[in-house]
Amino acid sequence: MFYEATKRIIDIISAIIIGIVFFPVCVLTALAIKLESPGPILADTPGRVGKNGKIFRLYKFRSMIVGAHQLLRTDPRFKALYEEYKKSSYKLHDDPRWTKVGKFIRKYSIDEIPQIINILRGEMSLVGPRPYYADELVEQQKKYPETRELVKEVLSVKPGITGEWQVSGRSEINFDKRIQMDVKYARRKSILYDLWIILKTPKAMLSAKGAV
Repeated sequence: MFYEATKRIIDIISAIIIGIVFFPVCVLTALAIKLESPGPILADTPGRVGKNGKIFRLYKFRSMIVGAHQLLRTDPRFKALYEEYKKSSYKLHDDPRWTKVGKFIRKYSIDEIPQIINILRGEMSLVGPRPYYADELVEQQKKYPETRELVKEVLSVKPGITGEWQVSGRSEINFDKRIQMDVKYARRKSILYDLWIILKTPKAMLSAKGAV
């Protein structure tokens, strides 16, 4: 298929260019993470749901304390925070688990750069719906049952680093509206649409609108 083949070529070339251009930023980020707090440079987050429901590891620079996701779900100290997390469509605007370096790199999406590895591995695309956590999809579909059929459509395409949701307010948009945006992409997908989203991405990153 022309679209799939062309998109894959664009993905590979883009990932290589991003890796070269942002290599110094990656080195400085890795050093800053190691200097501020003990633990790995990359985040130890749960798997994400990819195309056709396949679970994969998403590569990100660590922006939180070690074991942050597990602690949120199991540590009694974070019980109230976890309830707030679920009620607010799986996002927190003031998260005590963030490190100082982490808060900065999340604000400007620097933590996302390692996802070029996912692109090269074929698990993600440069443009596509943002990948969800498995438990997030389960809980949010309970909260918004009207999204169940839409989720199936979203999972028919590869997730992406950037997309309609990411350039349109990101975490300020609730799950039901986000799924509608993701479905719009899955139905409308084209190289021109991808290019339009790519052109909007730098402005969204620099503005840091909705970043959490």
